[in-house]
Parts: sequence; structure tokens; C-alpha cells
Amino acid sequence: MASRKPVVASGQALRDIEEAIDHYLREADVEVAQRFVDAVEAAFDLIGRQPGIGSPRYAHELQIPDLRTWPLTDFPQLLFYLVADDAVDVVRVLHGARDIPSTLSNADAD
Repeated sequence: MASRKPVVASGQALRDIEEAIDHYLREADVEVAQRFVDAVEAAFDLIGRQPGIGSPRYAHELQIPDLRTWPLTDFPQLLFYLVADDAVDVVRVLHGARDIPSTLSNADAD
């Protein structure tokens, strides 16, 4: 069995998460925002344990080798990540209704 990999969020992924938290605080309440944080943490834990679990759909569409996508439980956001030898790098956390190909192809992850 493969060992667990640390999950590292890019600066842009962290900004995406903060924007979503702010949205849920404004449009819903603290409980919904906390459930979103819990869903992000659960997804990070899962992809750290099973990095290959995510869909490679956008990797093919965007020609970004090894890009994988994992949906957050009970939320419309998707985690976009790359599996490196020593870590799982989360590059974005985007709402699934966005124009994902345009957003990912026009943005620089940091």
C-alpha cells in the first residue's frame, strides 16, 4: 500500500477556499461555512491517502498531464490537483458551474 502524501494548497487554491467561505458566510450562515471547511479537509485527507482517485477528465481537455479533479461532498466546488512524487498539490478549488477550461487555462497557479 502506498504511503500517505502531504496535501499542499497553492496560494490561488487558498484564495479560492477563502472566497467560498466568505460566500457561504454571506449567503448562508456559519454552520454552512463550517461544513464547507469540513468538506475541504475531508477531501484533502482522501486525496492524500488515495491520490489517483480523482478524475483525469480535465487533464485530457486542458492537456495538463496528471491533473485530477475531486468533487467536494455536498458542495458544488471541485478540487483540482496534481500528484507529485512527494506531495499532492492542490492548484484550484472552483465552483463546478464555472467555465473550468477557460479558468484553468488562463490562470497561473502559485
